[in-house]
Amino acid sequence: MLVTNFMPPSSSSTHFIELLKQPRGVDKKHQVLDRVHSTFQDIANLVPLTPLRLEKIVRERMPNIYTKEPFIVMYVENMLRLESGAAGKLVGGSMIVAIMDRLIDLDVEIAWDDILQDDFSKGIFDMELEDLEGFSDHVQQDGNELTRESLIQRFFGGNLVAEKLDSLLVLTFEHLESCTESGRLIQVFETLLQSFQKTVLTAYKSKFAQFVMFYACSLDPENCGKMFASTLVDIFVSGVYPAWRMSAVAYLASYLSRAKFVTPSFVATTLESLVKWCFEYCNNQDGDINPKAHKVFYAGCQAIMYVLCFRMKSIISVPRLRSQLRLLRIEDILRHPLKPLQVCLPSIVEEFLRLAKTNGIFAVPDTFADYGMLESELSRAFGGIERLDMFFPFDPCLLRKSDRFIRPNFVYWSMVRSSYYEDEEDESASDEDITEAGVDMADDISVDEDIAHFDEFDYSLDKMSITPRDSSAKFGGRVHGFVQMPSKIRPSTSPESL
Repeated sequence: MLVTNFMPPSSSSTHFIELLKQPRGVDKKHQVLDRVHSTFQDIANLVPLTPLRLEKIVRERMPNIYTKEPFIVMYVENMLRLESGAAGKLVGGSMIVAIMDRLIDLDVEIAWDDILQDDFSKGIFDMELEDLEGFSDHVQQDGNELTRESLIQRFFGGNLVAEKLDSLLVLTFEHLESCTESGRLIQVFETLLQSFQKTVLTAYKSKFAQFVMFYACSLDPENCGKMFASTLVDIFVSGVYPAWRMSAVAYLASYLSRAKFVTPSFVATTLESLVKWCFEYCNNQDGDINPKAHKVFYAGCQAIMYVLCFRMKSIISVPRLRSQLRLLRIEDILRHPLKPLQVCLPSIVEEFLRLAKTNGIFAVPDTFADYGMLESELSRAFGGIERLDMFFPFDPCLLRKSDRFIRPNFVYWSMVRSSYYEDEEDESASDEDITEAGVDMADDISVDEDIAHFDEFDYSLDKMSITPRDSSAKFGGRVHGFVQMPSKIRPSTSPESL
């Protein structure tokens, strides 16, 4: 009877939904729930093992994903109240696990088609959403005004499942903040981590539920953040199931790349673990290129390159870390007969090679064409049917309310690309000065050749799911230095892929 009062009576659901929008309705809700939870405490004081019975009832009565948003949110609010209350020692862990399970249920209910509709190939997701705020107050797309808000509305407006997930994420984030204030975050995070391994990690391309882990790590990078990364490394290095290992390294790469609170030193140390495993794998292999047989290895190689696309500049800016990066056997791995450069996503390979050549960290080929600029049969075979090679789970969050928690701690590609672009501008200016001084630069690439080279990239990479390139022309004109990375990894839909 008490648990039934976690939600208003279903017979008057419409009335209570409207009532909850008013101050007196909110006050009424608090009065009822305060009495419910104080009664739980009184019962537990009389019969200490009662919370164990309560746990089973709460889980069994938990609303399904089709329950109206205000009711499912209210129910989860009560579950979190139990988790942080006196009964939390007995039932808190199961409350967290049940909530994460429901988040995944909602997440998988959102089809990829809800995010990546047919017209995404026109360039909608060629830009990360935060760029719409700084790029222009009024951006034009096919004659219609396009803003960040309207873009989110376009894909999730009226999507009731996405709205429920968004509200529950906000509720969970706020609970994690309260756990931090009370000094309980690590305890709760350990439960979250176990739930993550059983549900989120094994879910097929989870879209938003994983940001619970991201936000928890941002609240305590030194403990939770490192624990999360170390767990992912362990799963990749010594896991049993290839699909889980590939998923783990994708999570790891995306986390290291996107988490603003992760230090360059920790990124370099974690990369060293990945490189060590890949190098040892190469030493134990005599065969030639084979995407299906060595898909875990290729996933590891792609993760290394992906992270370096985001973090190379911050790593090499520290002399000690620059030396550490140079000592890694990355070149040996990339030149191995398994040929990861021909199997991993061309967009990531090309950007990695370009940055490596620009910064002089690794010896790279003179021409990227040696490794194929279009999506090859080998890169399409990598990952198998599930295409986990296309999965980087911490791409920008597309949920309106929960995004405000993620944004301050998030690294967008534009932040990284703009710094690289500034370096390239400085180098170009230096080259011009040298030319004016009469120095022979016949061996260097001319500016015109360089521009032509990247124009060729634009044509081929228009079909790629994640690659830095100039997309501003698709939004009303070309703006100097406006080069972005698309917000979502996705399978290519180009005719060549079909």
